[in-house]
Amino acid sequence: MNDVIKLLNNHRSLRKFTDEKLSEETIRTLVGAAQSASTSSYVQAYSIMGVTDPEKKKALREISTQSYVEHNGHLFVFVVDFYRHKELAKQAGKEISYDKTENLIVGVVDASLAAQNLATAAESMGLGICYIGSLRNDIKKAGEILGLPEGAFVLFGMVAGYPEQGEDGSKKERLPFEAVYHENTYQKIDEVQNDIDAYDQRISDYYSSRTNGKRDDKWSEQVTEMLSKKQRLDVDTVLKEKGFLGQ
Repeated sequence: MNDVIKLLNNHRSLRKFTDEKLSEETIRTLVGAAQSASTSSYVQAYSIMGVTDPEKKKALREISTQSYVEHNGHLFVFVVDFYRHKELAKQAGKEISYDKTENLIVGVVDASLAAQNLATAAESMGLGICYIGSLRNDIKKAGEILGLPEGAFVLFGMVAGYPEQGEDGSKKERLPFEAVYHENTYQKIDEVQNDIDAYDQRISDYYSSRTNGKRDDKWSEQVTEMLSKKQRLDVDTVLKEKGFLGQ
């Protein structure tokens, strides 16, 4: 196992950072790593915003409700972005559309690949990171705070910074290989049920040990409860207003 794989396998989210801000050099290094990620057909349908203004960070924290959105070394926001493509087309006397699901997928995948490159680069430099999907709690307001034009919307944020002393996060075990990897033909749930049941028990033990028995829910209970509730119903409306998914 080489050092890159060890780094990837050791990933954990960190949420407590010192007050030290990332230097301009570090930010450029991280964004450069992000931009080196694969991109569909060279479209590069994303932008990365750095939020340093205290008032904007505070406003985004109020959307997220997570304190570390405001208190970190640097706040990155990843944006699905077809605005520049639309404007470049205008300059060329042409017109483009990005209102099909395929365009949305291209933008989301491009931004996500860039973000994971940035996360890996940050961790390789001794920084901690945490993704912030909760900026979509009010996706319209988040976009307004950042001044996003038509053709661009907030996908998620990522905080990065120098971990507080003693803050090393906790590594959560992922689903077992047998439940995730399907060779040639998809395995139905009954073929991997025993693996999932054993995983559920390990996760229950993990929560119990970390909370002194105050929490012992299983992974399957946690995710089915979350996914059974409708969430962020305004996202479709905002994406359509921005020119995605048709009108």
